[in-house]
Amino acid sequence: MTTTTIRSLLEGIIDYAGLFPPAALEMAPAVEEFARQRQSDYAWMLGRFVVPVGRLDEMERAAEGHWGREGGRPWGLSVLVPGDLAAARERIDAFHRAHAETGHALVESVERQIVSPDDVLPAIETFAGLEVYLEIPYRQDPSLFMTALAQHGGRAKIRSGGVTVDAFPTPFELARFINAAARAGVPFKATAGLHHPLRGDYRLTYEPESPCGTMHGFLNVFLAAAWSKNGGLSQEEAETLLSERDATAITCTEEAVRWRGHELGAEALAAARKNFATSYGSCSFQEPVSDLQALRLLNR
Repeated sequence: MTTTTIRSLLEGIIDYAGLFPPAALEMAPAVEEFARQRQSDYAWMLGRFVVPVGRLDEMERAAEGHWGREGGRPWGLSVLVPGDLAAARERIDAFHRAHAETGHALVESVERQIVSPDDVLPAIETFAGLEVYLEIPYRQDPSLFMTALAQHGGRAKIRSGGVTVDAFPTPFELARFINAAARAGVPFKATAGLHHPLRGDYRLTYEPESPCGTMHGFLNVFLAAAWSKNGGLSQEEAETLLSERDATAITCTEEAVRWRGHELGAEALAAARKNFATSYGSCSFQEPVSDLQALRLLNR
């Protein structure tokens, strides 16, 4: 059953990243899947289409036949900008000019990996007017990064997994990131490795002989964030929630979500999602939906 609390927790939570591993789709099928899911029963869970800035032209060509089919609702894009900042801004501005009249698509956010707190301000200044998510290294204390992001109005990003075992942060590292973001008042998104609702052991890719690894669950991550933002969890408790594997330990009613003595209502969940834990990138949309249905958290 899709309760009000689940809807509040999952609204627009998945930024579709079908172009990236392990799915690594070509542009046309990735665009087709995004367009199809925007018209599905669970379109309310879908956020932005994630695309590298260097592939915006390719995406435009692939999406041309799909735009305008949904009552004029524009496609929100999140654009990865790994290279030159000024060139990326010029390309995004040109994209906006090209679609100003039709309103088919809009770059709403950019994402970029950084290595130092000194990298924060140039990115924020270059992409003024957009949401700027800066992926910070999670192996080290994130406090200085969070201070810089808070000072300049940026947002954080954490890589929560990948296609190898060593690509996953530990529960401690992830809890430390969430706690630091909550203390600094910095919104964040996650990316990679969050295909399943709960922490567990899964295949790391879609190959039949893929190795297995322990993956974080998106329910664990976003509930830990919501409670941390509302002052309901210490960093140590957040680490415990991130390690939770028992589906029966998390219950959702119309009034609240509950986990081992902690409770949070739908309104607080919605506020945490809007202002703090904004989304996560996933190369699959159907897999999270199917898992949530199996847990009876979504209607079939």
